[in-house]
Amino acid sequence: MSASNEEEPSDGQITLRRSARERKPNPKYLAAVCTSTFALLASDPIYFEEAAKEPEWCKAMEKEILAIQRNETWDLVELPEGKNAIGLKWVFRTKYNANGTVQKHKARLVAKGYAQQQGVDFDETFSPVARFETVRIFLALAAQFKWPVFQFDVKSAFLNGELNEEVFVLQPEGFMVSGEENKVYKLKKALYGFKQAPRAWYKKIDTFFTENGFKRSANEPTLYFKRQVDSDFLVVCLYVDDIIYMGSSNSLVADFKACMMKTFEMTDLGLLHYFLGLEVKQGADGIFVSQQKYAMDLLKRHNMGGCNTASTPMNANEILRAEDGTGKANTRYFRSIVGGLNYLSHTRPDIAHSVSVVSRFMHSPSMHHLGAAKRILRYVAGTSDYGVWYSSVDNFKLQGFTDSDFAGSVDDRMSTSGHVFFLGTGAVSWSSNKQDIVALSSSEAEYIAATSSACQATWLRKLLADFGQNQIGAIDIHCDNKSAIAMLRNPAFHSRTKQIDVCYHFIRDLTMKGEVQLKHVGTNQQVADIMTKSLQASMNISD
Repeated sequence: MSASNEEEPSDGQITLRRSARERKPNPKYLAAVCTSTFALLASDPIYFEEAAKEPEWCKAMEKEILAIQRNETWDLVELPEGKNAIGLKWVFRTKYNANGTVQKHKARLVAKGYAQQQGVDFDETFSPVARFETVRIFLALAAQFKWPVFQFDVKSAFLNGELNEEVFVLQPEGFMVSGEENKVYKLKKALYGFKQAPRAWYKKIDTFFTENGFKRSANEPTLYFKRQVDSDFLVVCLYVDDIIYMGSSNSLVADFKACMMKTFEMTDLGLLHYFLGLEVKQGADGIFVSQQKYAMDLLKRHNMGGCNTASTPMNANEILRAEDGTGKANTRYFRSIVGGLNYLSHTRPDIAHSVSVVSRFMHSPSMHHLGAAKRILRYVAGTSDYGVWYSSVDNFKLQGFTDSDFAGSVDDRMSTSGHVFFLGTGAVSWSSNKQDIVALSSSEAEYIAATSSACQATWLRKLLADFGQNQIGAIDIHCDNKSAIAMLRNPAFHSRTKQIDVCYHFIRDLTMKGEVQLKHVGTNQQVADIMTKSLQASMNISD
């Protein structure tokens, strides 16, 4: 693996690049930036009484109320007999740019959704959001075709969702109607905090796209496509109130932008730079995706801003077990670290395995487990500007790598499956997970891992077909275990496979249909190795 900025990655190589050339992260610099960022975060008021004393928060609250009124969200009425009114509260948050500067002060009027009763105040609540694999594929395709990616932010998105239930709320603090203090608001549209609000908003935006000629993906319900007769193509990806889009035609993009701005109250953020904590740098030669700001915030949040760095995320010889005799760690603190690292792994495949391992002890962490989690943070401190690079290539084809350890978990002797899929120059999907059954041999463990990879390959193939990128022929999945490949190709190996659950033979059907193809690769070229075990520093990313 390499972090070099000077060479294009070869096939079968995870390449993590730095966000700036010839610059290594300075722990003192990281600590200074984190300190200034969190000093601002600490100033956000918690209660209305605090915010009412500051002009910027008063303006933010007035802006929120005006947005609610313009949207005709509610009517002031007498509370009907037998009905309950749900309380409201103000939530204050300072929004920051990727460089840590203040973007805006946001005051959000939020319903106390915990007081809602299912069947009375709401029924269905599920609302889909885009997978991060989808976002990465979106960016990989943008880099391949050299299309700029743009972003919208819908102002008060949930206020657009129409409610099917009869819901009443109390008047908000600071904005009681004079002489009508005993009345309540009857909602016509949703507010933030309601359990059904995300579903109502998704239904609203889905209806808008459908009525304007978009087709929703059957494989990713937050992905919408619009194709013109002249082969022009527009694609939109939705993550709640954040929308990213790109197209092959400037006029098609402009028409979509004008239509959205006319229908919804939106902020046009221009070229995509910052999305869900992902920093996106679009250039003429490709797209670089990282989470540097998030990594620095994570370090500061856990008092690791000026820590000594580690060369690897986990010691290669370290064995973690449930009971290690080192005493119990603070569960809340440990879970906060692991949760943050899990989110950071959306652009960092190099920490996926180590984060997966420490995640196994969330229920009862020990001091040894906490030490392992902090080592990952120390590794992140030295590599905070690493990310994934996508650029245009001649052979734009999906290919994968699959690997497994054998009985790596000392507590239950289960193995770990790992896979990585590449599209063009960059990885778009990766995973490191403990298997849910005990494998009786290394070949069986590899076979189970290969089946999991084949399932992911099938979904990725379908998703790429929605983008118009049909994968011709079988998708190559590289495996370094010849016995596992033999079991796949020769069903007569009954004595070796009779104990394997029938669901894991799914890969045989995919192979016979020509959808996937398991190929042998040497152990030294097995990219997915990093998803199943800790590596030595000499084998890891080099500067």
